[in-house]
Amino acid sequence: MLYTLNNALAIPYVLISLVALTGLLVGSFLNVVIYRLPVMMQRNWRKECSDYLQIELDEKELSKPFNLALPLSSCPQCNTAIEPYQNIPIISYILLKGRCANCNKPIAIRYPLIEALTAISSAVVAYHFGDTTQTLFALLLTWSLIALSFIDLDHQLLPDNITLPLLWLGLFISLFEIFTNSQTSIIGAISGYGILWTVYQVFKLSTGKEGMGYGDFKLLAVLGAWLGWQYLAIIILLSSMVGAIVGIILILITKQHHNKPIPFGPYLASAGWIALLWGDELNQLYLSYAGL
Repeated sequence: MLYTLNNALAIPYVLISLVALTGLLVGSFLNVVIYRLPVMMQRNWRKECSDYLQIELDEKELSKPFNLALPLSSCPQCNTAIEPYQNIPIISYILLKGRCANCNKPIAIRYPLIEALTAISSAVVAYHFGDTTQTLFALLLTWSLIALSFIDLDHQLLPDNITLPLLWLGLFISLFEIFTNSQTSIIGAISGYGILWTVYQVFKLSTGKEGMGYGDFKLLAVLGAWLGWQYLAIIILLSSMVGAIVGIILILITKQHHNKPIPFGPYLASAGWIALLWGDELNQLYLSYAGL
């Protein structure tokens, strides 16, 4: 009896450990997505523009395969191919002391940090939802939000290649009430897009400037589709507060000009992830604080 009880208690920790390990591997893949997907999009845009304007491009450059699988990973400094044993998440970075094995140039610390972030956030999701279908979909959303956040930080871009499939998937799983039902999901998607679109239009009319990109509208629509319209208020509140604080800090510390755009996607993604896990508690806290 005691043996059975110990096994039952061990199951959640086995699940969390396996999910964390999977998160490390996925984090390594996300590093590839974060770097390569924008480059792939830029290549496609150049090709489309050249076809439309009838401008010749370097066919030799375009003929080289460049996707999420090819070419194989290499050092950005010396172009030496990275061996499989040198590409083990976090461990290889530690063993190589953060430097290329061939040219000894530093390897960006963000690579193991993204791997660690993915592993930790995946473990938190598994701990929160347990052995349920929700865990599988929450992991997929978590990994996608990480990729979107870092792409937006690098390029101020939230690719449709990620946001649109997420939007449709969120609407689809609402049929099975994984996180919410279809009615609140559809209203959430429409409201998420419409709220930020309205803010964008009002800001543009009053200042003549664009305050955010259309990718932000789509990302909030994604979160509305996955979680339902009830969580949009807390997501907007959290993301706006964190964005304002970070923006002020950047202006004060780095002397960044206040007119320089700051990507809003990472704050929306972070707030959406928090709402995914603790949205009910945050909504109750907000309503009690507001006296409603």
